[in-house]
Amino acid sequence: MNPVDAFNLDIRALVTFIAVLDEGSVSRAAVKLGVSQSAVSHTLDRLRQALGDPLFVKSGRGITPTRYALQAGPHIRQILDDLHSLSSGPPFSPQTAEFTFTIAANDYQRDLLLPALVTILRREAPGIRLQVIPSGIPSADLLRKDVCDLIISPHAPEATDIMQRGLMADRMVVFYDPDQREAPQDLPEYLKADHIALLFATGEKPSLEISLTAQGLTRRTVVTVSNFSGLPEFLRGTDMLATAPELMSKHLLRDFAWTPLPFDFKPFTLLMLWHRRNQNDPAHRWLRNQVNSVAATMNSLNP
Repeated sequence: MNPVDAFNLDIRALVTFIAVLDEGSVSRAAVKLGVSQSAVSHTLDRLRQALGDPLFVKSGRGITPTRYALQAGPHIRQILDDLHSLSSGPPFSPQTAEFTFTIAANDYQRDLLLPALVTILRREAPGIRLQVIPSGIPSADLLRKDVCDLIISPHAPEATDIMQRGLMADRMVVFYDPDQREAPQDLPEYLKADHIALLFATGEKPSLEISLTAQGLTRRTVVTVSNFSGLPEFLRGTDMLATAPELMSKHLLRDFAWTPLPFDFKPFTLLMLWHRRNQNDPAHRWLRNQVNSVAATMNSLNP
């Protein structure tokens, strides 16, 4: 690299590079950044000269990153994260703060923890708005690309830039309508029964389904839903079974009886996940503490 060309690597240029890499399009990156398409193209030309690589090349009607661009992406993200962390901004005051905090959580985690969090926010931080989006089985990019600020999930992406903290322990159990049937007594009876199963809207299989397949176990699935909220109405008044987290007996599935699983499946821990760049942000830290406080209160009520 020409040493003089290194001065073309200003922050705006690096932000533009990441936007094009994430969006896969110069035009979409321009919309995201609020600038003209020609401005993005001009910045990419400067970067190509500075880095000595095409970075993005035509592919059909779109563009695709070069191998160099893909390899440089994580390093440039880290540079931007480090620059972002140089200043923590003005002092944080919950009472006067005004912003939207986005949490990715499936309906199980959402209904279990977030109503109590909203109660705290309305009392102590009325200007903080909560947005909840589905997490599916979350990827690190949800946090890296600022799709959300926090994830609550039992599934932690394998990434060194993702921080985590355990919130609550839970296990899968078998729910049934006690007015229609008794609990399955053993594994053969469980497998023979009709089941309501879960398949995330994104097409991802829950870990329970993966475990059953790995153990060579097959059950009869009559209904498949995309979230836990679909279970109660299908379960009520039938002899079907639904396998779900035990803590759902406290809210969504409170009207049903449950029994332990008749096969081995490890308990799990609900985790709070966030990106390392937000580790010391005072507002983010305060909100994490509130989520942890909600979980701690629930743990004390369910020893």
